[in-house]
Amino acid sequence: MNRRDFLQVSAALPLAAASARGFFTPANAQATPFERASVRQLARDAASKPFKAPDSKLPDNLKDLNYDRYRAIRFLPDRALWRGEKLPFEVQFFHRGFLYTNRVDIYEVANGQASRIIYQPDSFSFGDTPPPRPGGDLGFGGFRLHAPINRPDYYDEVCVFLGASYFRAVGKGEQYGLSARGLSINTGQAKGEEFPQFKAFWIEKPAANARSIVVHALLDSESAAAAYRFTIRPGETTVFDVEMAIYPRLNLEHVGLAPMTSMFFFGPNDRIDVDDFRPSVHDSDGLAILNGRGEELWRPLQNPRDLQISTFSDLNPHGFGLMQRQKDFAAYQDIESGFERRPSLWAEPIGDWGAGSVQLIEIPTKEEVNDNIAAFWLPKTPLLAKGEHTYTYRLHWGPDNPKSTSLARFVRTGVGARGENTKLFVLDLVGEKLKLVDPSKIRGVVTAEKAKVQNIVTQPNPATGGWRLSFELSVKEQVPVEIRASLMQDNDAVSEVWIYRWTP
Repeated sequence: MNRRDFLQVSAALPLAAASARGFFTPANAQATPFERASVRQLARDAASKPFKAPDSKLPDNLKDLNYDRYRAIRFLPDRALWRGEKLPFEVQFFHRGFLYTNRVDIYEVANGQASRIIYQPDSFSFGDTPPPRPGGDLGFGGFRLHAPINRPDYYDEVCVFLGASYFRAVGKGEQYGLSARGLSINTGQAKGEEFPQFKAFWIEKPAANARSIVVHALLDSESAAAAYRFTIRPGETTVFDVEMAIYPRLNLEHVGLAPMTSMFFFGPNDRIDVDDFRPSVHDSDGLAILNGRGEELWRPLQNPRDLQISTFSDLNPHGFGLMQRQKDFAAYQDIESGFERRPSLWAEPIGDWGAGSVQLIEIPTKEEVNDNIAAFWLPKTPLLAKGEHTYTYRLHWGPDNPKSTSLARFVRTGVGARGENTKLFVLDLVGEKLKLVDPSKIRGVVTAEKAKVQNIVTQPNPATGGWRLSFELSVKEQVPVEIRASLMQDNDAVSEVWIYRWTP
């Protein structure tokens, strides 16, 4: 299985035309009272007890499915939850198998009552795989939400929750790219990463005129349990309001909040040993940060030779995200993958998150099938065991950072050789602010540690309507070099701050 196929597990399962087979609704399920605090209480109770591994038992014919056979197991769209009720959302379900063997229980919430969705084999087609015997309740692997996001008469897939605590979403006209996670624990640490899992979901039935839908989730892991409330609003940019409460079983010293994962294989700044007809291959091209001081940072991504961890210390950040700024097909030349239509993901803390850092982890990869980029907020103070730690934030899945800025932005970073031990950096910027500057007063400011910066040049770029900043970096020692650059007019900032780690 490669990564492109993995992304197609949810996106490419066909949406067959609806037939009159009936609707996929709760059956033989006992309703129980449900309120906003119900999942938090379940998480508290789970954290007070030893961790219990999720149920991964499956019938023999489903245990060892390969990708092709798993993909052939298809949910029947006419069985979607709320199909035919003229509601603004529908829900479809994933079967267990392949990478998704852990059982996930899913509930419908209506009128203050929660009813478990009963697994029914006849709601799936199984291809060459013999279906399970009737009567067995296998639960599900996950689910996806559909809504009329691109046109009013068709329910497009808007988001999917599938695998561990991963979920993905798209805005209007986009296709799946990077993923978010409920929680990350020990990501990038030598002792090994822990992968929390969403073990149950409660989906609130929307009103006929609703523009959003609410999903509750219970997460569990060896080190912590947690409760989530997602308010999901599809649109040009699809927005998730996330309310999270974490209940650690032990002190969490390296916990990632609002974690996201993506893929960067190569681009104009990083094409070492790449033999490919495409100019670039990535789901995200940079990490953007709006820190607590109001400083706007842009860090282009790399596919490093060795694991790289970058730390951006901060106090009460305003936001961060893995962005796909390059939206031109010519930058990719990949008809199948459509990298120019991959969403950016911006995490916006609501309230003060205190001291900590945005962590960026870049992992070497020789193929585009692997997610090799991770970013998250790491609190400075460990989350202590037997406590309740609450956070609220907003996720924006769309074409760009939702917070408009007047500063010019870096949209392309090119790097090439300029003789022995010298690199040429060529940075392109765009933005309305560049149309108002005095060209005679524009200057590029570039600093670097453990290296010499020379031949700094700034000039208009008539092809883009923006400006270009270039410079040479002479390196004597074969060590990583931290570089920082921006455009200034006199003493005023014209651009955001470009930061980069060049590695030999």
